[in-house]
Amino acid sequence: MSEEACVACGGTGQNSKGGRCVPCSLAGRNPLQETKTDKRVDADIGFGYGAVPAMREGREPWVKTPPAPTIYRERNMREIHLEERPTSFKQVVGQREACEQLIALGKSDEGIPHCLLFTGPSGCGKTTLARIVRKKIRCSDSDFMEVNAADSRGIDMVRSIQARVGLAPLEGDARVWLIDECHQLTGDAQGAFLKLLEEPPDHVYFMLATTNPQKLRKTIRTRCTEIKVRDLTETELMGLASKITKERTGIELSGVVARKLAEVAEGSARKALVLLQQIIGIKDDMAKINALQNADAKQAAIEIARAIMSGKPWKTVVDIIKNCDEEPESIRWMILGYFTTVALGGGKPSERAIAVMEEFQDNYFDTKKAGLVMSCYRACSL
Repeated sequence: MSEEACVACGGTGQNSKGGRCVPCSLAGRNPLQETKTDKRVDADIGFGYGAVPAMREGREPWVKTPPAPTIYRERNMREIHLEERPTSFKQVVGQREACEQLIALGKSDEGIPHCLLFTGPSGCGKTTLARIVRKKIRCSDSDFMEVNAADSRGIDMVRSIQARVGLAPLEGDARVWLIDECHQLTGDAQGAFLKLLEEPPDHVYFMLATTNPQKLRKTIRTRCTEIKVRDLTETELMGLASKITKERTGIELSGVVARKLAEVAEGSARKALVLLQQIIGIKDDMAKINALQNADAKQAAIEIARAIMSGKPWKTVVDIIKNCDEEPESIRWMILGYFTTVALGGGKPSERAIAVMEEFQDNYFDTKKAGLVMSCYRACSL
């Protein structure tokens, strides 16, 4: 360094931000005499983002701040019901009979049947069990095809499978097709699919999942081994929510909140975890319960609206209203919101939606639940 101190940095070799002094650098001076043994840690090197800020200022970040744990970041980026999906039979909650049946089939001389039919309520583990089974029979990700029959329900979807069943697995020992909501397949599609189920190749497995097996042809049901799942009990749901909350936050979920969550989830593990996602960041128990009650009201309103829109019988709507203890005026607003969305979508459904909205235009401040019942009855009669 020159005998005369730099006017810009006073001889320290650093600017006001802690970077290298530009005049000193241009003059070839380096008061810091940094080497690769320097233990100085630059504050703005970042957490897991490398040394870009330091390099922009001409610094050499010899010591980098270690990156944040990747697993932790991924867990926070994904939804709880996806992150916590079981990957083994031991992790499955509430489906002991179904798991034992599948394990016994796997240990039998014949092994896992080539056609499995998973039946039961929504959100209770049908597709989860199917994914676990496909791992057990050594089916790779490349050879696993999942189809939602609600979106692809025609004969063309079945024909595309027919064109590929003869192909050998790309990596593992098996190729698996998981057909979710299979009861929504058209009559022609079910007829074509029946031929695939009769004599599938040794390396091909079909796994069907449905909430309504009675809509499937009897000939399809009889060619499949049925695996039944059931609703989870409130105790099972409370235990699941409490365990995950403890693992993720280190804080116990209070009994009153866990009980309310299980009540609103109505036997569905997936719904319970979706609800848990909504309240896990809330500190106050009363606020958590209020959030769960709002979620419950919204679900009831959606069920009423869907039943009216699809022309379900009055008895169906009655059953929903009987189990709904929410404020009728709140339900009315949410029903109006649902049909407003339908009306703005245009087409023939919009005509019915507007007619239904007319039945819900008056408030229920005086009539209370009786007003809701009358509006629903008139809407069902349209």
